[in-house]
Amino acid sequence: MSLLNDLIDLNLSENTEKIIAEYIWIGGSGMDMRSKARTLPGPESDPSKLPKWNYDGSSTEQATGDNSEVIIYPQAIFRDPFRRGKHILVMCDAYTPTGDPIPTNKRFNAAKIFSQPEVVAEEPWFGIEQEYTLLQKDIKWPLGWPVGGYPGPQGPYYCAVGADKAFGREIVDAHYKACLYAGIDISGINAEVMPGQWEFQVGPICGISCADQVWMARYILERITEIAGAVLSFDPKPVSGDWNSAGAHTNYSTKSMRSDDGIQVIKKAIEKLSKRHKEHIAAYGKGNERRLTGFHETADINTFSWGVANRGASVRVGRDTEQAGKGYFEDRRPSSNMDPYTVTSMIAETTILWKP
Repeated sequence: MSLLNDLIDLNLSENTEKIIAEYIWIGGSGMDMRSKARTLPGPESDPSKLPKWNYDGSSTEQATGDNSEVIIYPQAIFRDPFRRGKHILVMCDAYTPTGDPIPTNKRFNAAKIFSQPEVVAEEPWFGIEQEYTLLQKDIKWPLGWPVGGYPGPQGPYYCAVGADKAFGREIVDAHYKACLYAGIDISGINAEVMPGQWEFQVGPICGISCADQVWMARYILERITEIAGAVLSFDPKPVSGDWNSAGAHTNYSTKSMRSDDGIQVIKKAIEKLSKRHKEHIAAYGKGNERRLTGFHETADINTFSWGVANRGASVRVGRDTEQAGKGYFEDRRPSSNMDPYTVTSMIAETTILWKP
């Protein structure tokens, strides 16, 4: 194993200018992440200068066997925390050979919304709180839970320390540092209410870059759990019963909201969101009905509500925003398995572009 580790850690820059680029894309389920690597002649920081590539879409449930080629377009570049050096991770989206976005490419439509002049002028900022659950590899049961059984009731686990309360911290800390190395604007991590469940936060970031970074952070996390021998779950309700669910609360503001008396703009935006509640819920993640029950710090899925400092509402306005008269609000409805391209662009579309 020591020789294997030595080979993995080889510093290629001493012998060649060539670098390794890991191309990453989203598979047919809308949540599975796929990747493969290629050699490039030298370092590159501009995704538009990277070559397009292709993959077998019939093996990812994105094409038929008789017309299987899917083309991936590089969209964002990050430093590679696994190979290090000048090697890169490349976030891509997927197209047919004729240049049309395939159905699972949610980035294409998001890019159109974020490029609208009205949206650009408002400089929309997003901060996403990504919750997830770490599972034991062979039994798919939360990390730290007794096999076939349950830990003690919720209460001592949130932001906890101790071997009997915090499970998987090595994975979480490794992910935190790897994201910072990669150039992701990860702003924090914490243990969640259910044992074995954690959260990382990305942002605030303007526009579509937030979604690019959340997807890359997800990829890095899954690579780390692969190394650690754990399984990563974004299921919005991984354990039924009296246990908290997993969401992706999305914090949002525009230039107008961050300006003096922006609270009035915030209230108007929330009013717009209330009128498109069903459309947003339909796009906010699969299985969300198991999570949005009105219990465990969630609102009922069928009813829109908002409030100041209310974690049982669909939308929460922070106490600091209320006091300052400007700031941001939090959409608490997105589930942990939501597509950040869809959620961020839909919030921007509804609050900026949509005319009721």
